[in-house]
Amino acid sequence: MGVTASVVGILLLVACLCLGYLAFRRVRLMRGGGVDVCLRRRPVSASGSRFGPRDVTAGWHFGVGRYRGNELAWYRLTSFRPGPTVVLDRTQVEIVDRRAPLAAEAYAIPHAASVLHCRTDGSDLELAMAPGVLTGFLSWLEATPPGHGTGYRQAS
Repeated sequence: MGVTASVVGILLLVACLCLGYLAFRRVRLMRGGGVDVCLRRRPVSASGSRFGPRDVTAGWHFGVGRYRGNELAWYRLTSFRPGPTVVLDRTQVEIVDRRAPLAAEAYAIPHAASVLHCRTDGSDLELAMAPGVLTGFLSWLEATPPGHGTGYRQAS
């Protein structure tokens, strides 16, 4: 019985340390100018899944985005990776579509968020952002230095 209690105690300690690290990492990223952004690498169409009958809420991940010059570095909240999970170059980002969250995915992303379907380097992804974060993101895209075109366009 003593060995089992020791193993359980060690596992609980490791779990607490992991959660503490993730919380510390989020606070550090947010204090450094981060914004809350959800990301999904496999977009769905407005009528539902583009990849068959999978749940339209699948694939959303919470994270923190930080602007670094011409890049938006996105850090997944549940990752122990020290660097960004995804890096978007503003000169390569094209906004394909903008929509409100589908009813089924409203609980998986921030309240009142807008969903942007973006294309970058030939791959598609979706970003979900609150209104203030969206305004900052669109301003950042529009502020590309002269001579560097972007695929930015305002969705109607």
